Amino acid sequence: MSQPVGKYRWVICALLFFATTINYIDRQVIGLLKPTLEQDFGWSETDYSNIVMAFSAAYALGLLLFGKIVDAIGTKMGYIVSVVFWSIAAMLHALVNTTLGFGAVRAFLGISEAGNFPTAIKATAEWFPKKERAFATGIFNSGSNIGAVVAPVMVPWILGMYGWRQAFVWTGALGFIWLIFWIIFYEIPSRQKRLSTEEFEYIHSDVDEKAEANIASPSWKTLLGIRQTWAFVFGKLLTDPIWWFFLFWLPSYFSEAYQIDLKKPNLQLVIVYTATTLGSIGGGYLSSYLIRRGWAVFKARKASMLFFALCVVPIMTAQFAGNVWIAVALISLAAAAHQAWSANVFTTVSDMFPKNAVSSVVGIGGMAGSIGGMLFPLLVGNLLDHYKAAGNITIGYNILFVICGFGYLLAWGMMHLLAPKMERVKL
Repeated sequence: MSQPVGKYRWVICALLFFATTINYIDRQVIGLLKPTLEQDFGWSETDYSNIVMAFSAAYALGLLLFGKIVDAIGTKMGYIVSVVFWSIAAMLHALVNTTLGFGAVRAFLGISEAGNFPTAIKATAEWFPKKERAFATGIFNSGSNIGAVVAPVMVPWILGMYGWRQAFVWTGALGFIWLIFWIIFYEIPSRQKRLSTEEFEYIHSDVDEKAEANIASPSWKTLLGIRQTWAFVFGKLLTDPIWWFFLFWLPSYFSEAYQIDLKKPNLQLVIVYTATTLGSIGGGYLSSYLIRRGWAVFKARKASMLFFALCVVPIMTAQFAGNVWIAVALISLAAAAHQAWSANVFTTVSDMFPKNAVSSVVGIGGMAGSIGGMLFPLLVGNLLDHYKAAGNITIGYNILFVICGFGYLLAWGMMHLLAPKMERVKL
């Protein structure tokens, strides 16, 4: 994908990748420590769901706020503010001694971690032309999967050696290390002295974006009156909760259904989240490849997203899996398809909106996804508690997998209805 005009934009992509990796390591720690924390604090599934909901509610609010903040202060300062506060929040978990305290620090983590995606998507729009954005988004978004691969290996080791409190301290400190490299190597293209003139011109080669350079960031009211905004909102609202379910409940699913010991490095989770890495990069590559082959941008995005939506459907058959590895294969396909979907749905924002509106729209859609992620755990917790009390919690998981199987097709249909050709918004 790299062009002979220069490669510095891929350095930026690498910075976004590592930030997203750390973001997901920090948020996933609690899922891996869930059995230990349940024992220490006497949590029920509903208690854990409430803690997840506190994170989700704060994350929803944070996405809306950070979307506007990043459009106002820029990508460099936006990341600095977000990473400093989420790293502090992650480390504060080590000081908590009550369930209420966990809810409070999870809310602090949620509102501060929300700065990652509005900033990363805006930075990608600033640093990449349209034909490379989905691929670049797929690469940095794969950091969420790498984080989910690293955490099941790293966290149980720290837990076994030093206890659960140190797991939060060590993982939270990673953000401060990343900040050093961000401050040194990042700046917007017009101020980046390491960027060649040829690469600068290549980055800004999209004709329809050149006339939008001086457009001011629009208000939330203006954006909410545009149907393309709502297309992105439904694309996130109906699919983000499914990914959060994969993130926060898969460890418990393997423990409950197949008696996997979560106090040891978990090969099943490593395989699932490795597959999602391939899905994220491959999903971004597919639509970028189709555009290079001459497909219209909207057609390439829509066709790719429909294909990935169909790839989630087989997860409904996980209930018939004869052993853990068949279940791992079906869940891996669905989780990989989600990340492929995600790489493309994020890119639709910069396809349809001027760069000065990208973070705000990502914040609005991200908030919608987080509201879904806040409400879905209520269903998950109550459903699992009900079937746990009945003596067969796996029935609850099977019902949830059926819901997951239909979610993406519904989201694709709503996006197609609202923005059939993903027309460019004129502000």
